[in-house]
Amino acid sequence: MEVEHWVKVTQEELDQFQKNDVWKLVELPKGKKVVGTKWVFKNKLDEAGKVVKNKARLVAKGYSQQEGIDYTKTYTSVAHIEAIHILLSFVAHNRMKLYQMDAKSAFLNGLIQEKVYVEQPPRFESDTLPNRVFNLNKVMYGLKQAPRAWYENLSSFLLENDFERGKVIQLCSTKSDS
Repeated sequence: MEVEHWVKVTQEELDQFQKNDVWKLVELPKGKKVVGTKWVFKNKLDEAGKVVKNKARLVAKGYSQQEGIDYTKTYTSVAHIEAIHILLSFVAHNRMKLYQMDAKSAFLNGLIQEKVYVEQPPRFESDTLPNRVFNLNKVMYGLKQAPRAWYENLSSFLLENDFERGKVIQLCSTKSDS
């Protein structure tokens, strides 16, 4: 954190939290548990192995959360290979262009259902309110409920904008003993 480029990217990450109204600094209510936070740093490299970008992500220590107490449901989105084949076939048949996008800070857009309190980011604690914690309005990386909240937000947006949920029927073959 002493190196200028790491300070810059950590500040950019915290700016995303501010921009997305992820949290509010509050006193920890009596009897409530606080989830820790940590920084994860990564260098993005080009083909030659040269650093092209430094990334910092503030994540919650979600491994400390307990099912039924801190969260009720989890979710992991899985792309079925059949759905990918159909998409690619459709695109090729219709001579279309297919684009990929990376949503910066995607999880910071998911609304949180539960009351979750997290520690202030290491090395970025408030000088005037060092014993306060953040009450989350939205999820952050590392929380057990983050993928579910992001998926619900994205699918709601798509459905409201006239997209339809696709259905892929998976055919299973069974071996018979005869």
